[in-house]
Amino acid sequence: MACKIGTPSEWRTARLALLSKETKLNELSASIAAERRALPMVPITKDYTFESPDGPTTLKDLFGAKSQLIIYHYMFEPTAEEGCQGCAFMAANFPDLRHLAQKDTALVVVSRAPIEKITAWKEKNFWDFPWVSSLGTDFNYDFHVTLDENVVPMEYNFEPKQGMSGEQPGLSVFKLADDQVYHTYSSYSRLDNLAGIYVFLDLTPAGRQEGVDGPAEFKTPAQYAQESKA
Repeated sequence: MACKIGTPSEWRTARLALLSKETKLNELSASIAAERRALPMVPITKDYTFESPDGPTTLKDLFGAKSQLIIYHYMFEPTAEEGCQGCAFMAANFPDLRHLAQKDTALVVVSRAPIEKITAWKEKNFWDFPWVSSLGTDFNYDFHVTLDENVVPMEYNFEPKQGMSGEQPGLSVFKLADDQVYHTYSSYSRLDNLAGIYVFLDLTPAGRQEGVDGPAEFKTPAQYAQESKA
């Protein structure tokens, strides 16, 4: 949509009106973040063992030396040769893990694809974040990012779902306290709002310029690298 052409005075009046809304949104966001932090912690009672490039590793191991763990559920089914294009966009927006580590937090990616396929896809895209396979475990089903009515009741984003199946994106947060792992938070809807690229695009007149494929329209690091060689 074309922007209206106006005078400096008109721009300032409109900007001040928008600033008032932005201030209220920031206050609401801070309030929601506080409620998120105050959610009850649920003990994890099931033993989950993942496959890493170095061998088997437990959910507790994924924390490393940290007490907080963020897991991104990357869509990559066992039969696929490559991971989800939209999830690759989210991976491109991961922060520098050293900043998270400074705040006692680890980030790990989990998918159901075999670790050999994960490692190949990861190397192809020049990623260095930790990524493990949950193949053969209940982890994806228990956190409702693999939907199969023959395994668990169909649920996604905390609602019953019909007509959906297979891998879905999501994000889950865990806390380690007194040698016990707790589940503190999960989110599945509009995870792209966490993407810094979108935050910057939202500041521009053209905005996100989204098409029907959403985040999957962005190219992977491997595709950008291939273009640079052409």
